[in-house]
Amino acid sequence: MLVHNAAQMGTVRQAEAHAGHRPQGGKAALAGTMEMMGAAMPFSRNAEVYGENEPADYLYKVVSGAVRTYKVLADGRRQIGAFYLPGDVFGLEAGEEHTFSAEAIADSKILVIKRSALMALADRDNEVARQLWAEASRELRCVQDHILLLIKTAKERVAAFLLEMAKRSTNGNAVELPMSRQDIADYLGLTIETVSRMLTDLENAATIELPTSRRVVLRNRSALARICG
Repeated sequence: MLVHNAAQMGTVRQAEAHAGHRPQGGKAALAGTMEMMGAAMPFSRNAEVYGENEPADYLYKVVSGAVRTYKVLADGRRQIGAFYLPGDVFGLEAGEEHTFSAEAIADSKILVIKRSALMALADRDNEVARQLWAEASRELRCVQDHILLLIKTAKERVAAFLLEMAKRSTNGNAVELPMSRQDIADYLGLTIETVSRMLTDLENAATIELPTSRRVVLRNRSALARICG
């Protein structure tokens, strides 16, 4: 993980100091455990949280803002692997290094937790172990869903993305997108022009409404679902 200033270095040391403390009062759920053991760090827009092939020494939880994970391909194109919103845990790895890089999409606050301490706690606490397993399983399902998404047509990909974001939103049919259209394009494996064209087509069909470039109102979820197949 890159530490961008002295304040962040101090916060990382604080996270390591907290790592020796276990929440009191029975078996803790993963969220509460991470809050007790971790320390919140600020990341400005486009700041790197960690880089590809860096040691996976920490786990992360988005408190506010949003994060994208990505790879830069051999031809220079960027493929975004996932978006993480408040409440999401990221940085889980099967090996000892990160397979993707992670950046803050907007000004964000991220909880940083020492991986070795959390794993040691999981060895002693079945509930924490179960929660970690569930989180790893959720991450695997997201990867599988993303792979299947990339074989769909452009309109199917955009419709599925909007439904996914609406499912993760707390505003009902009004979805605030923290990411840019370029981010969406790089996530869906499309050009930004294609994404914009598909959004316009969906708006013209009265399936969605686009009050702004970052706000989407789903007017007909069932129609979006039919498009997804």
